[in-house]
Amino acid sequence: MAQKAMRDIEITRATTTKLNDFSIEQFTFGKHYTDHMLEADYIDGEWTNVSIKPYQPISISPACSAIHYGQSIFEGIKAYRDKQSGKIRIFRPYDNYKRFNISAHRMQMPEVPEDLFIEGMRQLIALDEAWVPSVHDYSLYIRPFMFATDGYIGVKPSTTYKFLIILSPTGPYYSHPMRIFVEEKYVRAVEGGVGFAKNAGNYGAAMFPTAEAKKRGYDQVLWTDAKEHKYVQECGTMNVFFVFGNTAVTPGLESGTILEGVTRMSTIQLMKDMGVKVEERDLSIGEIKERHKAGELTEAFGTGTAATVLMIRELADNDDTLLFPEDKWKVGPAVKAKLDAIREGSAADTYNWMVEV
Repeated sequence: MAQKAMRDIEITRATTTKLNDFSIEQFTFGKHYTDHMLEADYIDGEWTNVSIKPYQPISISPACSAIHYGQSIFEGIKAYRDKQSGKIRIFRPYDNYKRFNISAHRMQMPEVPEDLFIEGMRQLIALDEAWVPSVHDYSLYIRPFMFATDGYIGVKPSTTYKFLIILSPTGPYYSHPMRIFVEEKYVRAVEGGVGFAKNAGNYGAAMFPTAEAKKRGYDQVLWTDAKEHKYVQECGTMNVFFVFGNTAVTPGLESGTILEGVTRMSTIQLMKDMGVKVEERDLSIGEIKERHKAGELTEAFGTGTAATVLMIRELADNDDTLLFPEDKWKVGPAVKAKLDAIREGSAADTYNWMVEV
């Protein structure tokens, strides 16, 4: 039976739960989903039909413009169970909310109001809070997304859209440090394009070169710039950092070809707190190779919502292979430990990154 909740979100509870069918070991990234989802429709210039309902398929027209023309964006957020209080807290959702609407603007889509995005998320998680794991390195992955719904085959922005949030309990994205292949043929993004937006097409275009790298035994590709294939950009699902002594270097955002990661900005802040100098600038493959050969480059790691902080043990292109011995990893593991402690409630949240459900 449906009931009304605050902010006029209609809630229909599932009559049974799927949670009893799973063990914690089965919670791998993106495989299982909780009992409920949030759904809303954009019609005649406003968001309406806002509801939380049992997780279920959705019906769309075969002419749905998102399928044909790619108006589709998403975000990735995580919620954690506080070790001290047992309460559920979301990591930096307002930053993801801001980026979501930046993506919407670039893809000629309507903005989602804060109360729908944030309050809807909180109510959905509160309803499915039993799904939030209490085990270290496990969390509840939150996927807000929006896509065009006009049943019209014509290249123009849709007039109607659907916004949803689904939840997925998850463990570590990777169980081992990564082997990365430097991609110097295909590109992820170009200046003036949509690299800074979290739109679905960016990821679809990346699948072929990533699959080719995996055939060679690598986990991900490291994208390089579209003009010269000289400067590093980001990994397939992560921003990337290289540590030279007490300085960490990551590609800057000025070109608009790199996603401004929430974990990236958190990592930068924590490294500064640790006394590590951070440089956001162009970084060439040539400089990486030269400084690795000279013994100056000691570690490299990726950052992202799914992966959190993940070390790179090998970086390879067609000519050279750079190895990063584990005994030299200092900055990356320290940042991950600090992030984990803040998220799980065993360290003070001095930046107010955690939002309680």
